[in-house]
Amino acid sequence: MKIKLLFIILLLFVVALPAEAQCAMCRAVLESEEGGQTAKGINNGIVYLMIFPYLLIGGVGYAIYRSRKKAHSKENS
Repeated sequence: MKIKLLFIILLLFVVALPAEAQCAMCRAVLESEEGGQTAKGINNGIVYLMIFPYLLIGGVGYAIYRSRKKAHSKENS
């Protein structure tokens, strides 16, 4: 089970595609600038901030899984 989970997580990191995470208004304002360095920075910041909700949901899911597993092992004892 642990090998399968590790393989899935590794596969998700390898297959991850770059995302353009700007809204239409932000894109219009930032594309008018020369060079596009600010647009890249804004895009990277948005993608970085999108990670935290997934981490929180994953943490809550893991806590629920762990508590249910612990309760199940106490029932079988």
